[in-house]
Amino acid sequence: MSKGRGRAAAATALVLFLVLLHYEVAQAAVYKVGGASGWTFKMSSWPDAKRFKAGDVLVFKYDPALHNVVKVNKRGYRSCVTPRGSKVHQTGNDRITLARGRNFFICNFPGHCEAQMKIAVTAT
Repeated sequence: MSKGRGRAAAATALVLFLVLLHYEVAQAAVYKVGGASGWTFKMSSWPDAKRFKAGDVLVFKYDPALHNVVKVNKRGYRSCVTPRGSKVHQTGNDRITLARGRNFFICNFPGHCEAQMKIAVTAT
């Protein structure tokens, strides 16, 4: 009988885990970067006063002929240089899920990052 109880407890724990996992996913917020203006210049202060969590989704809307979105590291963010191997998003409607910690994004079209087309987001 103890084997049956052990299996029942394991099954109950698995169900509880799946419910909690679903709850976390359901709680993710979606943010349109830049609000009504979308992803554009002078964006570096957009994340200010917002509270982000790991799993939240940033939606970058822009004209792909004019801009892109690149997830970079801190050094790439500060220097406006795209590190080798960085993922370049260029659909004009990019959805990026935030990882826990600091997340950095730039537009790497010439001069755009320097014109503050970049954001640093901290997700807890």
